[in-house]
Amino acid sequence: MLNHVRELRSARTWSQADLAERLDVSRQTINAIETGKYDPSLPLAFKIARLFGQSIETIFEPGTDV
Repeated sequence: MLNHVRELRSARTWSQADLAERLDVSRQTINAIETGKYDPSLPLAFKIARLFGQSIETIFEPGTDV
């Protein structure tokens, strides 16, 4: 699944650890999402979308891997 988490995080100058803390997950989870090794659960995807003020469909695109 293609996602834009890294771009959104970088635009806010947050580290992976900063984003992980805001989402109450590990930094390793953020790294795995950003590198396409892990697709977040639906509740986590909603949490990410709310944090960035965007729709899930804008952040996560089915199909092509990162």
